Amino acid sequence: MKLQKLLSLTRQAVENYQLIEQGDKIAVGISGGKDSLVLLLALSNLKKFYPKKFELYGITVDLGYGSFDTSKISKLCQSLDVPYHVVKTEISAIVKTEAKPCSLCAKLRKGALNQKALELGCNKVAFAHHADDLIETLLLSLLYEGRFHSCSPVTYWSHTKLTLIRPLIYLKEADIIGFVNKNPLPILVNPCPYEGHTRRTYVKDMLQQLNKDIPGCKNRLFRAILSGNFEDWPSSSNGKETS
Repeated sequence: MKLQKLLSLTRQAVENYQLIEQGDKIAVGISGGKDSLVLLLALSNLKKFYPKKFELYGITVDLGYGSFDTSKISKLCQSLDVPYHVVKTEISAIVKTEAKPCSLCAKLRKGALNQKALELGCNKVAFAHHADDLIETLLLSLLYEGRFHSCSPVTYWSHTKLTLIRPLIYLKEADIIGFVNKNPLPILVNPCPYEGHTRRTYVKDMLQQLNKDIPGCKNRLFRAILSGNFEDWPSSSNGKETS
């Protein structure tokens, strides 16, 4: 995937769900993985020509798993003229005794990121969830919660007065992998010992097998999400899916 397509799909999501408004200050959650770095690159390039002017701030939450070198990400942010902040935490020590550490870790990570975003005067936080993430979340909700639900493109958190946006929802994971293969980024290895041993990993593997057995099922599941009329989803300005 070329930069032009990345920006096109990002802009479609931004405009269809009104994710960015004039004067927004957006904190980009940067884990160091491929998705968050592609989100950073997409928004920093969109910022150059988008008619509604906005500011970006990069934030990484350091979970405390030993050496976590973010120097290359800092250099990337500097080259993109995006202020970058690393939030040091001891989340790894807090969750290690938990029977189900992943949900608590996610809650603490989000809390640390939101707190820093508020300190910086941000009104929005951008996460790098893509189409495959939305499909996996749908299956997780169906299998483990018994409800038809997925990540919304935009969510307002009344307790923090921050708005969460997901500008990459029209991108497939394969698109992101293809982009990174052609445009090397300073991707960090996830230091979490639970990486690859979660319910989401199980569902991701299951989805890959389903798409092999039933070609095109991922695309159909994504279309079902876009037309699902979830209570917490905003209406799309055009109601059309992307190709």
